[in-house]
Amino acid sequence: MTPDDLSPATLAVAAGRPERQQGAPVNAPIVLSSTYVSQGEVGAGEKFYARAGTETWEPFEQVLGALEGAAHPAVLFGSGMAAIAAAMSLVPAGGLLVVPRHAYQVTLGYAADLAERYGVRVTAVEIADTDAVVAALPGADLLWVESPTNPMLEVADLPALVAAAHAAGVPVAVDNTFATPLGQRPLAHGADLVVHSVTKHLAGHTDVVLGAAVTDDAALRARLVAYRTLHGSIAGPFEAWLALRGVRTLALRVERQQANALELARRLESHPDVVEVRHPGLPSDPGHERATRLMTGYGSIVGLRPVGGAAGADAVVAALALWLPATSLGGVESSLERRRRYATESPTVPEDLLRLSVGIEDVEDLWRDLDQALRGARGR
Repeated sequence: MTPDDLSPATLAVAAGRPERQQGAPVNAPIVLSSTYVSQGEVGAGEKFYARAGTETWEPFEQVLGALEGAAHPAVLFGSGMAAIAAAMSLVPAGGLLVVPRHAYQVTLGYAADLAERYGVRVTAVEIADTDAVVAALPGADLLWVESPTNPMLEVADLPALVAAAHAAGVPVAVDNTFATPLGQRPLAHGADLVVHSVTKHLAGHTDVVLGAAVTDDAALRARLVAYRTLHGSIAGPFEAWLALRGVRTLALRVERQQANALELARRLESHPDVVEVRHPGLPSDPGHERATRLMTGYGSIVGLRPVGGAAGADAVVAALALWLPATSLGGVESSLERRRRYATESPTVPEDLLRLSVGIEDVEDLWRDLDQALRGARGR
């Protein structure tokens, strides 16, 4: 069997294993060495110093590359932002970067930093408005896509955007953290580059900080590797190993998380203490048609606006017993936060928006906790 014959759920388990030899380990070992025996000229791919390459990264890179259906292994970075910075290095000084107006706040912050330090022109667009995105493309050096967006859960018409960008000579990078490779494969739609915060669903246990980038283009991959080496944006061996262990259960975790999220979104939609619910799995959601057409599953993130504005949202968070008040997402535990508690969050994100990251707990327990918190907040 070749990787093309296997489902993503199987690839998550089977890829990146050591060769099958008598007495060989089933799992890839951790190599704890900063340097390697080396003399004479260093050949291509030869290991000599761990910042330039180590076998401890390679199994995870192989798994993620296979999951994204890429022609090459992924490139592992020390954080999601390190991967994002490497991808945005494609934009030259004074160039034009097109980004969603709603996206991970630190991504937008980094784009603003590029504008301040290097004169990069940044155009923010409504990523779900295909015509508006296409209108912003002429002269651009990179189109940055999130779909679904963080935290508003807008869904882009990814094939249409990629086609329009390429017609204008613009490369496309897609942050696939929310959807995961089980939800969508942007490279299959022609995207040039995919980035992940491995910290989130891929590692899945809220215990590592890592990022990754994936591409079908060998020259682009080499450029990303060079960026990682020169900037020291590298992963530690234990973190790489933990991410590899975590990704083995990705399919099971995502299946349970998505089922829980959709059920909770359905119930929240009719809750008397809820103003609005956003989840692509709801037929009433603006992104539902696209998500149904373009994605496999609807993700495990829910946007919730309770009654009472920002104060009501804070009261809900304070009243919860099971849900964790914490940032980040994609772990086995359910968590939530009011996103505008960050001064750097996009000003068009509602003040009362709670971003829920749904975990693998029993859905009835999660519902009881949410319900009592919503009703209690109304009483306050």
